Amino acid sequence: MNTKEHIIKAAREFVYAELGGDSSGHDWWHVHRVTEMAKTIARKENVNVFVCELAALLHDVADEKLNQDEETGVNKVKTWMDDHEVDEVSAAHILEIITTMSFKGGTQKKEMSTLEGKIVQDADRLDAIGAIGISRVMCYAGFKGRPIHDPDMKPRENLTLEEYRSGKDTAIMHFYEKLLKLKSTMNTHTAKELAVGRHQFLETYLEQFYAEWDAKK
Repeated sequence: MNTKEHIIKAAREFVYAELGGDSSGHDWWHVHRVTEMAKTIARKENVNVFVCELAALLHDVADEKLNQDEETGVNKVKTWMDDHEVDEVSAAHILEIITTMSFKGGTQKKEMSTLEGKIVQDADRLDAIGAIGISRVMCYAGFKGRPIHDPDMKPRENLTLEEYRSGKDTAIMHFYEKLLKLKSTMNTHTAKELAVGRHQFLETYLEQFYAEWDAKK
């Protein structure tokens, strides 16, 4: 059986090969940041660091946005873990985390059942706010061919998953439909503390953005 160190090393190489050239904001460096944050929180919470680290590394390999559909992505991760002899308990735990952690327009109703899962979810959501989050939302909008801002388009409430994925939005709309909602969804004390400053940065950015848009500053 592969040691945990070998599995993590192989996972890093696998994810880099899969996402190293991504230009949608779900690239290797996003995965790296989420993984490092998950490890930091996991050590503070005294939980299974291996599960947190491997789930964080593999989470976007399974992302439906980067695959034909969610099932294809999940099966890719499952096959990789089988091939690398990840023990059954850890593999099942990691798959549960990956399939539960997505925001999905706020339509995801299934609660994360383990602290490890909550930690990985927190790490991923922290990377969607603050300066990095702004960079990523602009990057994703460009990747999808969506405008930065359209004053005639307003944020949508009570979105279905289909509406959320439809692309009938702008980068600025995404602040209201996702980014500004994330601070209140953090699970751990560490993530809640970090989210405060990152959330404030979003608000400061929007204030400056609108002033510049209206040629007032």
